[in-house]
Order: sequence, then C-alpha cells, then structure tokens
Amino acid sequence: MFASAPDLLRLVAIPVLGWAALSDIRTRRVPNRLWLPLAGLGIALLLWDLLAHLPPTTFDDRLFLVQVGVSVVFVVPFSYLFWRIGGFGGADAKALIALALLLPTYPVYFLPSTALPLVEAPLGVFSFTILTNTVVVAVVYPLVIGVGNLLSGDVAPIMFFGRRIDVADLPSEHGRLFETPSGYTRGGLDLDALRMYLRWRGSSFEDLLATPHTLRDPATVDETFEPTDGRVDPTDVATDGGVAQDAAAADRRDTAVTPPAPDAETFDDPWAAEQFLDSIEGTAYGTTPEALRDGLELVSTHERVWISPGIPFLVPMFVGLLLAVSYGDVLFGLLAVLGLA
Repeated sequence: MFASAPDLLRLVAIPVLGWAALSDIRTRRVPNRLWLPLAGLGIALLLWDLLAHLPPTTFDDRLFLVQVGVSVVFVVPFSYLFWRIGGFGGADAKALIALALLLPTYPVYFLPSTALPLVEAPLGVFSFTILTNTVVVAVVYPLVIGVGNLLSGDVAPIMFFGRRIDVADLPSEHGRLFETPSGYTRGGLDLDALRMYLRWRGSSFEDLLATPHTLRDPATVDETFEPTDGRVDPTDVATDGGVAQDAAAADRRDTAVTPPAPDAETFDDPWAAEQFLDSIEGTAYGTTPEALRDGLELVSTHERVWISPGIPFLVPMFVGLLLAVSYGDVLFGLLAVLGLA
C-alpha cells in the first residue's frame, strides 16, 4: 500500500475505534482519555496538510479548505448538539469530533491494481461520509435482528427491535427489557439499573430467581451496599448468574419448599423500589419505582424475556469507518446504482 505519510498515520483511527466499539459492547463504557490523543493527532496532521495548500492559489487548494471547513464547522458542532439533545452518548460525540479533525478530507491508498476508497461523494468531506455510512449501517441493523428472530422462531411485534434471551443470560447483557408482566413496551427496565438494584441489596440474579418472595418484601432490606453504575463486571458474573450458580438456583427452585408469593399490593413499597431510588445519587438511568417493580416481577417469573439489542452507536460507526476507507460513500454509491446521483 502506498499513501502520503499523513494518510498512513490516519489509519490509527481504525484500531482505536475498533477497541472503543469492543469496549462499548462489553461494558457500555469508553474511557474519555481515548479521544484527546486522536483529536490531537488530527489537528497535527491537518496543520501538516495545510502547509501544502497555503496560500490557496489553485482550485484544489480552495476545495481543500472548503472541505476542511465543512468537517470542522458542520460535523463537529453537529456531534456536540446531537449529544446535548440525547441523540447519542458522549463517547459517540467525542468519537465523531475526533474523526472530523483526523479525517476531514478523503485519504488515498494506492494498491497494485486500484486506489481506495473506491467511491467518493461529490462534496469530498470524508468525516461526513463516515457519518452517513454509520447511519446506513444503523438502519440496516434492525433488519438483521428481525431476520435472526424469524429464523429462530421468535416472532413478535417487536422482533425487528429486540431479541429474546434466557433470563439466566441477563447478568452479562446490556440494553432494556422490552416487556413488562402486562405486555411489550419500549420503556422497560434498564439492565444496568437492575444490576445496580441487586448490588445495592447485596443480592444476585441467583437470589432473584430462587427467592423472589424474599426480595419482594421491603422488610428484608437490612444492610445495603454501593450500587456502582450497573456496568457488567467480569469478576462478578460468576456469582451473579454464572452457569454453576444458575444450576444451583434451578435445583433450589425444584427442591425447596417455596412459600406462596405474597401479593405485591400488601406491601407499602414492594421490592423496596422507592427506598432504593431514594437512597442513591441520580435516577438509575431514569428508572421509576413502577418500572423497577415491573422488571423484577418479569425477570423473577419468566424463563425468557425480550430485551432491546442495546447496540452502541460506536459499533455502526466503526463499520462505517471501515466501509469509508475501503469502499467509500455507501449512500452515494446506492444512489448512483438507482440512477439518482
């Protein structure tokens, strides 16, 4: 592969964004320290490129300045504003801002028989191509989910927006419950909030499945613990729904004499939901006492539940970056095939 030194250095975005996407999948957390060096590299390489285009005496020089201007003046503020209105998370916005500085114009990578990217949009703003590719990938993802559910026999009105999993797998999952005991919902309990609640009570998914009647009674709350932020912790998955403990819980449910489940309405605060939310800082991802109770009732009484896919935006962004570097602008390519561009 042959390319200019700045364009070769810009390829560092691929492993960095790939690692960030993997971290986001596993924990839904991405370290802030990741983006400042990437943005700093982008600014340094941008200054390097500017030396070759100043003063802007040719059409290519002026076009370069326009493309950089669109990337910096449009994509950067767009990323920030979209984060502020809740369109995506802080890590997503920081990643887009870093990419807008690192890849404002199309890089060129020469191979023996061709040059990449293959398809360049007329505007020539590469960060905008990454953004549109990301949106295309994100739009296609529900179709992938729906086909997968159809093939596995999980057919439901929400089959294009969620997936059905075993309750025993919840300790390592992210997203939201897509149902309550009364039916499907897009506003179900956040699984991070569920983990926060169980850690606050010093309990586990094993306890929830084996003895829900105990946790349902708020009088059983004695000592409470730090709820953390609800992220999946690999060190406690084995004690929070691991295979061995799930089997043990199943054995206890089969052999133990379980007292009749008391009616939740007999308690002033079933599951101690209000007590939990009143005792922590923040809102536990917007969870209400009713949503927490519904989620706990659902998980403790069902073997399989529907959850949102919980795909972090960094994943389609990473795929969008790979497509941009190799193929180019997917949306413009599709419009060209359809005769619309």
